Amino acid sequence: MNDLSKARATLLEVGEEGAAQRIDNFLLRRLKGVPKSHVYRVLRSGQVRVNSARVKPDYRLRSGDRVRIPPVRVAAPAARPRPARLPELPVVHEDDALLVVDKPSGVAVHGGSGVSFGVIEALRTARPDARVLELVHRLDRDTSGLLIVAKKRSALTALHGQLREGKVLKVYWAVVHGRWSGGERDLRERLHKYVSASGERRVAVHQEGQEALTHVKPLALAERCSLLELRLETGRTHQIRVHLAHADHPVVGDTKYGDFALNRALAHEGAVRLQLHARRLAFAHPLSHARLRLQSPLPADMRAFVEKEFALRADRL
Repeated sequence: MNDLSKARATLLEVGEEGAAQRIDNFLLRRLKGVPKSHVYRVLRSGQVRVNSARVKPDYRLRSGDRVRIPPVRVAAPAARPRPARLPELPVVHEDDALLVVDKPSGVAVHGGSGVSFGVIEALRTARPDARVLELVHRLDRDTSGLLIVAKKRSALTALHGQLREGKVLKVYWAVVHGRWSGGERDLRERLHKYVSASGERRVAVHQEGQEALTHVKPLALAERCSLLELRLETGRTHQIRVHLAHADHPVVGDTKYGDFALNRALAHEGAVRLQLHARRLAFAHPLSHARLRLQSPLPADMRAFVEKEFALRADRL
């Protein structure tokens, strides 16, 4: 531990790479080795100041802000953990402002909740000279497909604005239980996040929850399963999975909201993971403002199951 008897506060000026970042995240990245609880303690006690004023943990920094960081105890630096057998992250698109990767199923987007290493940590390890690498949005650990990472703070801010305004097209493909009826339609149930008695984070349909809208288009139907295209109009946690489960068509392989008996049966036929894939993205490039359209093919394991279940040609997938 460092000796604080003669330590002084540090004064930092926020540059472009720190703009729009929350003050708590800004501190956590700079105070490596300091317990997270202590970082929030010095924030809430007013020991951290921005432009000589107290701020809340969700305050978003601006370029030119002056941040006062009090002296804190930092543990001796430990060797940085490296990802253990992290699958390859194919790059679908990259330029000066952003990076889009094709995330495999089973890989978390970031560390936490028992996962020490995720996509963002792997990218930062592989690109140590990158000034900014921040997740623009998230995918569930078992969902595969397109994931946007910002390489500039200005790009992150611009893309977050597009997400809030519903200007980012996000299209998923899913295999669900049962034969879908009703054709193309919208699912509009409100969604509420809560923590179960066992401490598990879950989402449920509830009239006092947040507004949510999922547009459903059936692509192929069979007796026991359906292939659906889903367009997200809002971005609530577990939105697709909860909406489809509430409609009595849970996603195949969903271990949280799914049909567990049928999941076990279909796992023997190749549906060994959540059959949900982030298929397409379209948005205005944050710098050029040109419309960027990206698509990811179905992963090999999901494609094989879909081909067999729906007798579809590979070139349609």
